[in-house]
Amino acid sequence: MTRLIFRPYRSSDADAVSRLFREVYGDLYAQPDVYLPNMISQHNAEGRWQSILAMDGARVLGHAALCRDSPSNTAELALTVVHPIAQGQNLATHLCLELLRQSRFLGLKNLSIKQVTHHPYTQRMAGKIGFHSTGLLPDYVPSPFAEPLPETIVMGCHLIDGHTRPLPDIPWPASCRTFMQHLCSVFGTRQDKASRSAMPLQIKQHQHRFDIVIQRLNRRLLEQISQLPQHWLISARLELSRHFARDMHSFSALGFAFTGLMPTPDDNGWFALFHRGVQSRPLNLHCAHMQRLHDDLQQNANATRTHRYVDARIGSRSAA
Repeated sequence: MTRLIFRPYRSSDADAVSRLFREVYGDLYAQPDVYLPNMISQHNAEGRWQSILAMDGARVLGHAALCRDSPSNTAELALTVVHPIAQGQNLATHLCLELLRQSRFLGLKNLSIKQVTHHPYTQRMAGKIGFHSTGLLPDYVPSPFAEPLPETIVMGCHLIDGHTRPLPDIPWPASCRTFMQHLCSVFGTRQDKASRSAMPLQIKQHQHRFDIVIQRLNRRLLEQISQLPQHWLISARLELSRHFARDMHSFSALGFAFTGLMPTPDDNGWFALFHRGVQSRPLNLHCAHMQRLHDDLQQNANATRTHRYVDARIGSRSAA
């Protein structure tokens, strides 16, 4: 193989980039835009993606991008793919390091990354280049590896050039205190204050899952969530605040498990993640904190299933 060259995306690369995703993932990749070369060019032309390629002569053997839905000081490092003939050469790491260098010139303060859990390579690479794992997104997307279970994702965050993304300086519940104190040591803390954002309440269905976005949890909303169908798999993102301990207790009473944090769309806040209902599976995760969250989630789901089974047996006996 000739010496690889890393360079920015050009509009003439669209077909080759789309073909690379097809060669690696077939038709299973979760981001459908990569299957339309015109979309790849459009995203890059409009600044939503900033792609970089690894070239061997005229062949595209690797791709990664900084992705932003709107102008902001944050971006996601995503769409990383390497051709099978170039795997094992740390190509993904080189692509991502180049994007980290570019992010400094773009005025970005921090980057996020979604790490797959089907294999450990993405998680190892993310840790190697300075990302810290912050939370789990269970059963998040259909598996791009032709697996029957959806892919669980590990969220990661990387601070650029000494920037901080502080957490509120508040007492943390005992069940997650070690983890939250670890995140505070990485991202810093700030005096807690009321949020000024006007985040609208949202609920959307994605595949098999319902996603809820909440700025503040109150008694009336909590009652409404409790009345949602019990068979729904629900992921809730709640803005992290001084009410975290109370909110965690309230969600736990409804059968939700805490699965960590992820950055909000702005450049400074955090979501606390809660999840109800999950596929039963073992995972061996690179980060010990993420492993604990996964194990707690599985234990919570098993306990909920057992509780429902016992309730159903009691109900059937009473009816008899």
